[in-house]
Amino acid sequence: MKQDPKIQSQINKLEEKYKNSGQDLSSYLDGLLYQRYLTYWDYIHLDTLLSLQVPRTHFPDEEIFIMYHQITELYFKLILHEQKQIVEDRSQDLTFFIEKVRRINSYFKALISSFSIMIKGMEREQFLRYRMALLPASGFQSAQYRMIEIYATPLENMLHFTERSNFSGVDTIEDLFEHVYWKKGATDLKTGEKTLTLKQFETRYTPRLLRIANQVKNSTIYQKYLQLPDESKNNEELIDSLKQLDMNANVNWPLMHMGSAYRYLAKEGKDVEATGGTNWKQYLPPSFQKIIFFPTLYSEYELDTWGKEWVDHIFNPENKEYKE
Repeated sequence: MKQDPKIQSQINKLEEKYKNSGQDLSSYLDGLLYQRYLTYWDYIHLDTLLSLQVPRTHFPDEEIFIMYHQITELYFKLILHEQKQIVEDRSQDLTFFIEKVRRINSYFKALISSFSIMIKGMEREQFLRYRMALLPASGFQSAQYRMIEIYATPLENMLHFTERSNFSGVDTIEDLFEHVYWKKGATDLKTGEKTLTLKQFETRYTPRLLRIANQVKNSTIYQKYLQLPDESKNNEELIDSLKQLDMNANVNWPLMHMGSAYRYLAKEGKDVEATGGTNWKQYLPPSFQKIIFFPTLYSEYELDTWGKEWVDHIFNPENKEYKE
């Protein structure tokens, strides 16, 4: 029987590939012969994935809470997957840059639009009960989100607004990291004592976050943008994409959290504490923190009024969206 020329060509290429690496093609072909057919459930580890939801109480809505946060972390991983490619790229290819930022925005949009599951998808009374079994765990402890911020912009852009003027890019990563804005969010406002939530997080993730921050010290997404040739740097599509990323990450996403917190933790003039003890009314509003990844893309007015309109909308007494 005559051998198909295409198959013969492929065999020759495989033989060359394994020969160059000191391997035997025949052994690999035997392995292929014995190997089972791949199934969908094995490929994505479906049984393992569906076994990862382990509620700590008997309240049905807790499982919704767990799954939503797991889905969120998978989206964070997708965002990091694209960010790492931008940071590691040396080509300064404009099309590549725009496409990666577009993908990041699409992931953020999916997250933001899906947050109605958290805002309106659970019974408030169930939440207030099963949350007591979660202490001191908190979504504040998402290390992947902190990585997203570190890949996006230099640490000096993420300092707490009360201390930002005291530091600059000449300070060490370690010094800057001690004053990032989110640490204030898990610190007792009266005593200055760190919450257990923050202490646990720092013990677990500080070495990794510092390592990443040092790795991208001069190559965050913002710095990659600033290093582009002027023609690329002034490209309107790229600028619009970066601004959209800033809005998604630093306005729309935290404000969806704020809407959820307002629905579940604020009622009848009395606030309920978050599970991790975070001072969410001071920590979440973007108009308070003014965390901006790409500050030179905005006017002074835009910087001064960052996120204010959205915050006013949420705290407006006439707004019933988060109260029902």
